[in-house]
Formats: sequence, structure tokens, C-alpha cells
Amino acid sequence: MTNMTCYHCGDNCDSGRISFDEKNFCCNGCKTVYEIFTTNGLSNFYEIEARAGTTPNEVQKKYDFLDNKDIASKLIEFDEEGVQVVNLSIPTIHCSSCIWVLENLNRLHSSISNSQVNFPKKTIRVTYKTDNFSLRTLVLLLSSIGYEPYISLEEYGKKDGKVDRSLIYKLGVAGFTFGNVMLLSFPEYFEVEEFWLEQYKQVFRWLMFAFSLPVVFYAAQDYFVSAIKGLRSKLLNIDVPIALGILTLFLRSTIDIIFDLGSGFFDSLTGLVFFLLLGKYFQQKTYSFLSFERDYKSYFPIAVTRLDAEREEENVQVYKIQQGDRILIRNQEIIPVDCILIKGTAEIDYSFVTGESQAIFKNSGDKLFAGGKQLSGVLEVEVLKSVSQSYLTQLWGNSVFQKDKVSAFQSLTDSIGKRFTTAVLSIAIISSIFWLFYMPSMALNVFTAVLIIACPCAIALAAPFTLGNMLRIFGKHKFYLKNANVIERLAKVDTAIFDKTGTITSSKKETITYEGVALNNEETKLLKTTLRASNHPLSRSLYNILKSNDIETLDEFQEHTGMGIEGRMNGHSIKLGSATYVGKDGTVSQENTSVFINADEDYKGRFVFKNSYREGVDVLFEELGRSMEIGILSGDNDGERKRLQRKLPKKTALLFDQKPKDKLDYIKQLQNRHSVLMVGDGLNDAGALAQSDVGISVSEDINVFSPACDGILDASKLTKLPIFVKLSQKSIQIIKMSFLLSLCYNLVGLYFAVTGQLQPVVAAILMPLSSISIVVFTTLMTNLLARKLAKPNKERRNDDDQGHI
Repeated sequence: MTNMTCYHCGDNCDSGRISFDEKNFCCNGCKTVYEIFTTNGLSNFYEIEARAGTTPNEVQKKYDFLDNKDIASKLIEFDEEGVQVVNLSIPTIHCSSCIWVLENLNRLHSSISNSQVNFPKKTIRVTYKTDNFSLRTLVLLLSSIGYEPYISLEEYGKKDGKVDRSLIYKLGVAGFTFGNVMLLSFPEYFEVEEFWLEQYKQVFRWLMFAFSLPVVFYAAQDYFVSAIKGLRSKLLNIDVPIALGILTLFLRSTIDIIFDLGSGFFDSLTGLVFFLLLGKYFQQKTYSFLSFERDYKSYFPIAVTRLDAEREEENVQVYKIQQGDRILIRNQEIIPVDCILIKGTAEIDYSFVTGESQAIFKNSGDKLFAGGKQLSGVLEVEVLKSVSQSYLTQLWGNSVFQKDKVSAFQSLTDSIGKRFTTAVLSIAIISSIFWLFYMPSMALNVFTAVLIIACPCAIALAAPFTLGNMLRIFGKHKFYLKNANVIERLAKVDTAIFDKTGTITSSKKETITYEGVALNNEETKLLKTTLRASNHPLSRSLYNILKSNDIETLDEFQEHTGMGIEGRMNGHSIKLGSATYVGKDGTVSQENTSVFINADEDYKGRFVFKNSYREGVDVLFEELGRSMEIGILSGDNDGERKRLQRKLPKKTALLFDQKPKDKLDYIKQLQNRHSVLMVGDGLNDAGALAQSDVGISVSEDINVFSPACDGILDASKLTKLPIFVKLSQKSIQIIKMSFLLSLCYNLVGLYFAVTGQLQPVVAAILMPLSSISIVVFTTLMTNLLARKLAKPNKERRNDDDQGHI
């Protein structure tokens, strides 16, 4: 019997052979990979490399060291209850097809729960179950489909990891050749007829050809790879016309000098690639800077409670936590560090890390990983190592929370890029057909000239420079967005919904009074201990006025979201929350927000909170009300209705006694006809923030970290929210204006191209000029807009009334 080999990996598959699509496979895994490739236009993968899925023996042996648990633990970020999370560098990621394949690894192996690609950094974050699967198995699986990870334990021990300087090298090559080609082209531009220049004209032309080779085959290779992969995946991305323009420039110029038809367009070719790479470099620098800012600045309001040597509690910024510190983790709070549990019973939800929502119970002495959320009671832990802010940033960007929002929203560049590519190809074909009938000798010249002059380099630069600069500006004013996509979505919102408590009210200026039967010492101690475990704004405010060191460990703690909390200790219980929750009979005046107290099933009284609204909220609602609908969703009673109505525009929707699910359902209902902005404090609003088109968490000094949002806004900057929305809209206008500016250049160039009059000097002027002018225009305009943020509200409103930017 003849040996049969697997079409995907090349292994022998006589026993257990699987036939599919008239091909043989050794296992269902290889068959599944083949199906993924073929159904998504990637069957050419097998034409490029026979037995594409093979994992050679030398590759298998290469990763045997990953079976060593001590070595593997240096690479694994999270390891708990049979689930591991690892972040691997994949240098061969280069296009949307790669992203699609790598984010569908769960279809290749059932043990893989989730995989998320970070395209700019060329990394993949994989969550998998360790039953019959390991890190080594994952690495071999990735290698078998052509994505072998780069693993260096020495590099993983460093903070920043491996530095990729390839873009700098390519930019250097393109800049060097561009300068030399321009120098060699000057005699051609000015038609200098000096004897020696004329004598060596052909030498100069072939030198320009030689200089162009490293530009086309090295510096510009990413554009060709991306365009090819995009076409294979049936995606008409912006790199298709760019790659087509570069290739056309090179071939046309080469033909010109071979047949002595002219000097070609080598100057335009090298200049085009140089400016494209320059734009990519600035974009990369911008996002690297933003990443650093997020590490240490965007989380500055996020505090934790640290216990000093005298066990006094103090709120400190999260990145100031050091190894050996004792900190408190309250109910519903994210664990910011790897730590050891000292006191309390931990019920940890690691879904922020793994996507699995099943709680894990831990006892004193057990290790807790960063990213878990405590579900019940308060914990005292000892820090094992300082906070890795980049890890928290990674949690905030986890696809578990935002994948649907981003995938459902098509960016402006994508939509315009597709239309631009179609238009350019149509113009090139139509003009060529015309010249075929009128003057056939001009047809090829016109076709290539259109592709050359209409290369969308300026379009490719407009959005990254505008949105990247705007992200930086927002960050300087304490408004931290997850990515540039949020700006585009924020520009489209037409409805703004606000939570009340902790969002438009300030816990720092509340007046709290007690009405009812006085609590005895035991009841007061139990009340304080129970409040200590809760993260609700009202609980934090009440705890601060009762705060003392007379704290003990609760036997049991429960928090019923939207209703109240309950604590039990030494056979006694206390409940505090809504009147219904504590069992208060009869009607109670609710002119102000109240928290009712029940001790040992006996109603005692209530704490009355007189809300203090943040300064300038009436101006905030007035400005937002000019351009969008406003609504308030509050979990409190309607005691503040009349007071709120005086601050809000008429016909504002006011909904009280809203549970978290009610808020989420209301947002979902609004989205049937509106684009919704939700502004909350990141506590009971997590579902509504995640559901909304744009969710913004307002942060003061409460101990909470909520990744279910698109941005974090410092509470002191809440009144600037209208201007943030307007600047987002202005950013989109700047991008569109940049497209129009680029279109003007293209129309001028197309006139010369379609009429067969395109000369190298025209292309050499228009192409760099369009790129430079777009960069200068977007930078100046965004910086001009930034001045508006620095102005006081009153002065800014006067500018708006006068129609100023």
C-alpha cells in the first residue's frame, strides 16, 4: 500500500486518514486549518510553500525547554485553576489575513479559549486550558501554520522586550536614496546641456535605477506584502493602490531608461516611499508615547488603600505600590498586583484575564494574580511585586470587552480607501480605453501615469496624524481614550446619558446626617466593618465619616447590586441600602438620597445624603443640550428630581431606581435610533458603559478600576466633556478636509496623466508636496483646536457663539 502524506503538514497519515476536498489529512486539526485557509481566500498559502503546516523535527526539539515549568513560568502571565495566559511575539504578522487566522486559533484546538493580536507590536495574547495542552504545544501549533514565535528568555526579562528597529532602517535607506536620486535628477529637471552632464546622462539614470532597488525590494516590502495578503483575503485595503503605484513607478521608470525614453520617475518613487515611511514612523512614535502615558498617567486617579506601619489606611496612586506593601482589596475591586492573601476569604473572578467567569476561591497564604476581581468582602494582601502598568493597560484593551464595538465600526480611512482605490482603477482603465482608440501608442503611458500620480499616500497619512495628535492632546487634559477608533465613534454620538451618584455629584462635598435610633458600639463596629468592604460611592462617603481602627474581619459579606449590602459577624447582622431592601415599612420622605439601616432584622434609621453637584454641571448640560439629547439614569430614588430639573434642559429624560440591568436595557433600546454616549463612575454602570457606543468612566479618588469603558475622564475635567465631543467632530472634519486637499493634488496630477503630459518634474513636485502639506495641515489644525481646551468655559462659549474654531 502506498504511503499517503498529509496535505497540510506532510506527516504520514495511513492510519486514521481523513479525506476532505479530495485531499488527505492526518488529523482534524490539519483539516480545520486547511478549511480556514481555503474558505477565506488563503489557499495560495500552499502554493507558496508545500506542506505549509509541517513542524520539522528540529523545530519540535527547539522548544523542548518549554516543558520545564520554571522556564515556562517566566513567559506565562497568568496560571490559575487550569487556565494559562501567555503573550508571544510573532514577527511574521504582516496583514489582516494573519490577524484573522491567529484570532481564530480556537478553531484549530479546542483547548484555546481566546487569542488576540496586537498588530502594531506584532504580538499575540493567548488564553488556553492546560488539560492536554501546554505552552510548548501552543508554540508548535503556531509554528505549524507559519507563525513561529520569537522567544528569548533574556529579552522577556527586560521591561521593554525586543526593540524592533526595522522601520528606522527602512526609513534611513529610503531617505538616503531619495536625497541622492533628487541630486542626480536636477540636470534632467532644468535640461542642462553642459557637455559632461550630457555625456554621462545614461550613467546618472542607471545610478538612479540602482538607488531605487533597495527602496522597492526592502524599504517598501511591507506595502506589497499587505496588498497581496489583502487581495487574497478579498479585502481592498489602502495598501493596494500604494503598492500598485510603487510598482508602476518602478517598472515604468525602468522601461524609460532601457529604451532611452526619458529619465523615469525614480525621484518620485523614492520620495513617495520615504514620506510614507516617515508618516508610519511618526505614527509609531505617537502611539508609543501614548502607551507610556497610559502606563503612568491615564491611571493616576485609580488609587488603592495601603496600610502603613500603624495600620492607618491611606489612598495612594496605584503605581506607587511596592513589594512588601499591605493593601486592601474591597468588594468588586480589581486586584492590581500579584500578591499573597493575608486576611479574608477570596472569591476571585478572573474573567478580565481569561474570559472565564467562574469564581475561584482562595484562602490565607494563597497567591492571587493581578487582574482578578474580588466578588465578596474585603481582603488584606501583601504585594509580591510592584504594579506592571503595561499589564493593566493590556487588561483594559482585552477583546473580551471591546471586540464587538470596534469590529462593527468602519473607520473613515477604510471606507474612503476602498472608494478611492475603485475610482483610481476606473479612471486608469477608462482613460486607457480612450487612448487605445485615439492614439494607441499613448494608452500604456496614460494608464501607468494615472496609477503613479493618484497614489493615495496623503490619504494614508491624514487619519494617523490627526487622530494620534488628538489622542495626545486629550491625554494632556486628563481624558484618556483607549484608541483612535473611540474618537471617530465619539464624533457620531447624538445622545448623552449620565449616571448621577459619583458622576455628576461629588462625594467630597456631601452633607450626611443620621435620623433614627442610635446604634450601640457593637452595631457601629459592624456597620463600619461592612462599609469598609464596599466600593459603592455612598458606602465610601459614609465609611469616611465613621472611619476608625476599630475594625474586625467579617464572617460573611454580600453586596446586592442596586439594592444594598449586608455583613455578618459574631452572630450579628447589619443591612444597609434601600428602604425595600432593609424591610422598612410605610412611606418615607425621600427629598434627598437616603441609606437605610437594619441591625439584626430590626430597622434602626437612615443616613440622609444631601448631594453636592460638581461645579459647572449646569453649564455642561446646557452645552451638550445644544447638539444632542440628554438623559439621567440613577439607581437612587427620585428625591433629587426637582433639583435636577432646574439644572437640566427641558424634556430631559430622568429615570430613577434603575438597577444595572435596567440601565443596560435602556441604552440598548436607545441604540435602535441613536448613537449613545454613556458617562458613569465605572461601578454599577459597567454594563451600560460596555453596551453604549462610547462609554466614559469618570474617576475621582475611589478605589476602582473598570476596563468596561472606552475612556477615563478625570472628574475635575467633566465640564470639558462638550468640548471633547466637539473636538472629536472637528478631527473628523480635519481628516475630510485633508482628503479634499489631497484630492486637489490628485486632480491636478490626473489632468497631466490622462492627457499624456505627465513629466517626471511634475510628479516629483506634486507627490512630496501633497504628503508634506497634509502632515503640516493636520498638525497645525489639531494644535489650533487644542487651544480651545485651555480656555475657560465662559471664554470658550463666547467663541462658539461667534462661530470660532
